[in-house]
Order: sequence, then structure tokens, then C-alpha cells
Amino acid sequence: MPVTMERVVEALQCDVIWGADGLRDLHLTACFAADLMSEVLAFSEPEALLITGLTSIQAVHTADVAEMRAILFVNGKRPGPDVLQLARERGIPLLTTKHSMFEACGILHRDGLQGTMRG
Repeated sequence: MPVTMERVVEALQCDVIWGADGLRDLHLTACFAADLMSEVLAFSEPEALLITGLTSIQAVHTADVAEMRAILFVNGKRPGPDVLQLARERGIPLLTTKHSMFEACGILHRDGLQGTMRG
């Protein structure tokens, strides 16, 4: 059963850094959590939520290539202006939560979001 991005924001008490307007219509069936972008490229499935602590521009490039729906930064991390600009150009919503990666994944799993792993 798909989970809405609005539900993710609510469940994880997220701040939406960019892309709030498009979250209402964004539905997720899976997420993928990693800080190694090579793992995202190798093992994630398209249209998932990327959960990461990596706030560099590589996170947006990776999410774009891997066709991820949005990026959720954990541990209260926020990306710099260059990352924000690229996310806007690529149409990738950015969110942040104070939860750790482990906690965020557990909460989303409890709410029905499944992990994704191709391989």
C-alpha cells in the first residue's frame, strides 16, 4: 500500500527544505537508506524515497540518476545552497528530520513503507 509523502512528513516530523507543493500528490511504495551513493545506484529501485545523511551534491545527482522520488536527510542535516539549487533544477523534493537513519527507517516501516533492494 503506497504511503504519501505528507504521511512521511507527519510521521518523522520533517521540515520540508524544498518541494512542499508537490508532496500532496507524491506516493511512495518503498524507500532505500544509504550514505554510500554507489549502493543507491547498484541496489535501489526507481520511485523510492532516498534516506541519507549525505548532504553533498552527489546525493542529488544519485537520486536523479536512480529516479528516486525525494531525498530525506537524517540527523537534522541540511544541504548547502548548491545542493538546493540542483534539487530545484531536477525537481527532487528535499526534507530533513531530526531522527537517525535507523529511527526513520523503523518509523516508516511501521507505517507500511517497505525497503527496496534489487540485486
